[in-house]
Amino acid sequence: MSSAFYPGVLPPTGPAQPALWFLFRGSKLLVGNDGQQATIPLLLTPADAGLAPVRWQYLGRLETTGATTECFSAELNEETAPPPGMEFANLRALYPRLPEALFHLAGRAVQIVDWDRNHQFCSRCGAPTRDQIGERSKACPACGLVSYPRLSPAIIVRVERNDAAGRRILLARAQRFPTTMFSVLAGFVEPGETLEECVQREVHEEVGILVGNIRYFGSQPWPFPNSLMIAFVADYQAGEIVIDPAEIAEAGWFAADALPNTPMPPSIANRLIVSWRDGTVATAEQRL
Repeated sequence: MSSAFYPGVLPPTGPAQPALWFLFRGSKLLVGNDGQQATIPLLLTPADAGLAPVRWQYLGRLETTGATTECFSAELNEETAPPPGMEFANLRALYPRLPEALFHLAGRAVQIVDWDRNHQFCSRCGAPTRDQIGERSKACPACGLVSYPRLSPAIIVRVERNDAAGRRILLARAQRFPTTMFSVLAGFVEPGETLEECVQREVHEEVGILVGNIRYFGSQPWPFPNSLMIAFVADYQAGEIVIDPAEIAEAGWFAADALPNTPMPPSIANRLIVSWRDGTVATAEQRL
């Protein structure tokens, strides 16, 4: 079933209709639980499930074939117990249990809830802030500072190598990974740095090699906690792998028929690796 999401700030007027409510206790999302698939509560208001939000936000509308559903997010108290048949789940654990469109909406929602929670007071003078009408921002009535939701841009890059040893891809296992999962390299963009410069710096810092012929691949919002992943493909140019032990546990060149354990969909890391393995392009434009 195809779907499209249209962001909004002002909630709709008129008779109330059941809406999707992305309800968070901390960073955990309330979902229906049947043991396999997760569902987002469809409610007129959270009170229908016995819940009293601390704050709520309108997200926009989700249009699917033949239906339009409004979407809201809300923050719950840390003491809130899940209603019968529901649970609070970490977003990462919901990867395989939510449809991709709803997973991305949940990622949008958790960032807006977190921003709203953290900007109740002005970061410059400490005065209480006020929601702006017609846009997602908060203004300080005392000093005039306006705060918007912020994103932290990060690059993620597939490094390819084609030489006498064959066609290979660079994969690494980060120190933070709890399992033996390998992935492509990634890192945050620094102030004053272009995306291409960040690709070159991160690869050199983490594994000691030089890359070139950098090409854009696609992008993906990544709500852990508030990143935008901008994906690239680059070619190996020179150097031998020398890992940064503070970041990388191990790294190596892998052939398409000998890949290790890698990230699951719908992550853009998965698309980078799978499209290389299968020889497909899988650009952002093709996924729209």
